[in-house]
Amino acid sequence: MAAGECPAAILGSVETASLASLDLNLLRTFLAVYRSGSFTGAARLLGLSQPTVTTQMRALERQTGRELFERLPRGVTPTPVADELAARIAAPLDELAAVAGPTPPAGTRADPVHLAGPAELLCTRVLPALAPLITGGVRLRVATGLTDPLLDELRAGRHDLVIATTRPRGRTVHAVPLTDEEFVLVAAPVWAERLTGRGPARETDAEGANGPETEGRGPAARSAEGQGSAVRNTEGLGSAVRGAEAHGPAARDAEGFAVAAPGSFDPAVLHDVPLVTYAEDLPIARRYWRHVFGRRLSRTAAVTVPDLRGVLAAVAAGAGFSVLPRYLCQDLLASGALVALLEPEDPPINTGFLVQRPGASDNPDVARVRALLLRAARSW
Repeated sequence: MAAGECPAAILGSVETASLASLDLNLLRTFLAVYRSGSFTGAARLLGLSQPTVTTQMRALERQTGRELFERLPRGVTPTPVADELAARIAAPLDELAAVAGPTPPAGTRADPVHLAGPAELLCTRVLPALAPLITGGVRLRVATGLTDPLLDELRAGRHDLVIATTRPRGRTVHAVPLTDEEFVLVAAPVWAERLTGRGPARETDAEGANGPETEGRGPAARSAEGQGSAVRNTEGLGSAVRGAEAHGPAARDAEGFAVAAPGSFDPAVLHDVPLVTYAEDLPIARRYWRHVFGRRLSRTAAVTVPDLRGVLAAVAAGAGFSVLPRYLCQDLLASGALVALLEPEDPPINTGFLVQRPGASDNPDVARVRALLLRAARSW
């Protein structure tokens, strides 16, 4: 490729001259090589011999007039022109393969679709969205886990589709953006009132857990007050006051608790409030602190549970604070059982990707599941 030439412009000229007349078999082989990263891998996917794949790729390069792959000691790496070509033909060829694939004999069912991803998103969004297909006879086998191990299993053929929380590395899988999730800093009302000064004025502890201050309040707040420890332990929040003062003067309520100034929130007031998270390295909370507050979060979690629904339940019960995806806690936020401690103009956003295993599947239900998820995710 000449210096300064744009791959898209080059491919545009290729398309104008010859793409419409290219053999679909050559394009299918090209896509298999692109996804598998080798001629040998593509041959296995397509049921061809390695020399046949090599011959077809040489024919395609002659017809396009462009080099598509650079040969390496092990496998091949695509050129920028190949990247652009793959981006344009992958989805149409996959759809064509699903439509033209073998139809199961009457009375038989297609194989189950193996779908994997984060447990919380699968249970709250994905499975409800797929209910119409399930009632129509589509069978699912669902696995949960972290993105990197699931993608490794996808490449090994254990899954058909994976919902990944990060963009997959490499070019051996086909990934498209599925949905964005916004992260929210949340706590139960009992903590929000202490930290932000919101909500009704609190009475003294002598009123008891069932005193007037709990009337009309949500069950999460009453539950937390019933425990007696979260709101009555002034020693912990006293440390939060000192932590806030270390970053500048902190406002205090009538009982001496640190509160954020109107229209602002100092994260230092959370210093001794228990943090509930799903992993010891605090990935979501650390990202929120870096993005919103521009500082590093250095602390240890009080509770770790490897399911964000468990984190949500603990926080709503008054165990402490956390950072959670808005889709997961929006109902509790709307009901008042949970409070967003801060609503930044630029909240952290994470994009999830729908990833398909290399090669076109001969199971038509895979394409049906994929298409329905892409449609449903527009409203998530």
